[in-house]
Order: sequence, then C-alpha cells, then structure tokens
Amino acid sequence: MFAVIKTGGRQYRVVPDDVLEIGKIAGDVGTIVQLGEVLLVGGESPVLGAPTVAGASVAAEVLQHKRGPKVISFKKRRRKNSRRKRGYRDEITVLRITEILTNDNKPTIGPRPKREKPVVVTPVEDDDDAPVTTKKAPAKKPVARKTVAKPRAKPDAKKAAAKKPAAKK
Repeated sequence: MFAVIKTGGRQYRVVPDDVLEIGKIAGDVGTIVQLGEVLLVGGESPVLGAPTVAGASVAAEVLQHKRGPKVISFKKRRRKNSRRKRGYRDEITVLRITEILTNDNKPTIGPRPKREKPVVVTPVEDDDDAPVTTKKAPAKKPVARKTVAKPRAKPDAKKAAAKKPAAKK
C-alpha cells in the first residue's frame, strides 16, 4: 500500500518505513504526527481524492529537525561597482512513515523507543551489604593553551625623527 501526500507545497509518494525530508513542521522529536492531505491511496483498489481522500491520513514519526544546505544568492551589476551576496538555509524535518490510515482511524504504532547506553555496574568486594554503585569516568581537565609573546616592533628611524622637535641654532 502506498499514498501520495501533500505538505509544504510539494507532493511525496510514501510507503510505510520510508524516511523523507520535508519542510519544517511542528512536533517534537520522537512524537507521532498525522499528515492529513492525502491525494491518493494506492494498493489493489486505488482511491483517488477530489482533491483529497476523505478520512485518509498518514502517520509519521519525527526523527529530527535540521537545516538544509546553504544556498547563496549572488547578484552583480557589471561596471556599476554593485554586488549583493545573501545566503540562507532551509529548515527541514526528517520523518519516518509509520503507517497509512483510512476511514478516520487513529495511529496504532507509537514512537520507537530510543536506545539507551548500557550502564556498567561494578560489584564491591569488601561489603556484601553495601549498595552497588555505578562507575563514572573521571572528569577531563581543561588543556592549558600556550601563549606566545609577540616581539614588539621597532619604530622606524624616520618616524622617530619626525616626532622629535628640531633643535634651534
């Protein structure tokens, strides 16, 4: 089963477990959002919307918000000593399509659990009744930067002579 959705002025053909980048939409990372503008639901018997399919939506999990590549707009008017350089980066939301819903159904698949780092547990040999503690890595000390003294520039002889007043005779 596939669907054609419209978001941010663009159309996308999606199937479950697709990962796509769209223009920024509201939603925290890890939450499920529903995209309601479904233009077509395909499968054994495709349903074409006029303009959208009634009761159809697409559920997607927000993976991350990021910024796209830098686009530079450079304009120059020759022989006029005129130029303008501007740049911008699009705001992008990365989605994973979880399921395609019809008949006003709600999403059944929730957000996927995040992988957590394993905790290292060290047993204490002396006390059997003492609580087990976790071992933390020692804090890193900041690295001191070496400063190099710059040699002072010697004044030019001409500049030094110009600063001294001339002797009267």
